[in-house]
Amino acid sequence: MQLFQKRPNFDFIGWRWQAMALSLLVIAGGLVMLVARGGLPLGIDFSGGTLIVIEFQEPITEDAVRDALVGVEGEKVVQQYGDAQANQVMVRLPQTGPEVGTSLEDGAEAVRATLQASGVGSFQVVGQELVGPVIGQELRRRGIQAFLFAMVGILIYIGVRFRFSFGVGAIVAVAHDILVTVSMLMFFGYELSLNVVAAMLTITGYSVNDSIVVFDRVRENLRLMRRDKFDQLVNTSINQTLARTIITSGTTGFAVLALYVFGGEVLRGFAFTMLIGVASGTYSTIFIAASIAILITQGRAKRRALNAPATPRRGQQSKRQSRKAHVPSNANYS
Repeated sequence: MQLFQKRPNFDFIGWRWQAMALSLLVIAGGLVMLVARGGLPLGIDFSGGTLIVIEFQEPITEDAVRDALVGVEGEKVVQQYGDAQANQVMVRLPQTGPEVGTSLEDGAEAVRATLQASGVGSFQVVGQELVGPVIGQELRRRGIQAFLFAMVGILIYIGVRFRFSFGVGAIVAVAHDILVTVSMLMFFGYELSLNVVAAMLTITGYSVNDSIVVFDRVRENLRLMRRDKFDQLVNTSINQTLARTIITSGTTGFAVLALYVFGGEVLRGFAFTMLIGVASGTYSTIFIAASIAILITQGRAKRRALNAPATPRRGQQSKRQSRKAHVPSNANYS
């Protein structure tokens, strides 16, 4: 079954400036909110906090524990811990005190007292652990390093496998997807956690995968459509791979949407980041990566044309030679 009955012939390259303007508008709005709020809200994994493992005697749901801890200060993350039959729940709390011991004891005591007052049943605290700010900074540094190493590897691979301009286009598209995703996280109030970082790295792979499919078709068409202009050739290549791009992104998007709806509160940030990233990756493959490759390729062609030495046409050269040959040998210029 084909997605399109006829081969699509959309003028994507003709819309590239409008698409870039829309991307800049979204990214600028996200950056303004980022500056106004003093940065992206950090989760416990990066800012530090208390991890408390609680074992209940009777089965209990995460929502019941979450509702019981409404009075506890700070953003709380409640999730099942270990096997479901163990009736254990892990509660994450932000750090509340300047000292490690104070933060640990205060957080555990606040959770214990609140659960006892709520009447959720008998329980005991079976584990306590503190993620300090130093550990959070180390995780943040490693996350940034992982992203930068991935970008360098992508640039080298695509530059060697295809063209350097294609590699730059893919990197710009990935940067676009990350900035758009961060902007959406700011708009909807999500925190930056390890799950979100993992989703962003996954987005990087999806975006590059779509770009490589398009660039591979461009490379094939460079041998088959030599007389066409480069921008027309790229637009044709995008239309030829459009069905594959939509099907890949659509199937991934439906799976992530199910994870967002049924995955619970813990996975909601990961699923939301993936949803935005998959949509942005499809968009950037069509409008951003291809447009950057066209701009670089056309810029190189113009520079080569300007630096090339001017050569007279064959007709002008033959006329000059014939005039020189017919000059009288006995001409007197005295």
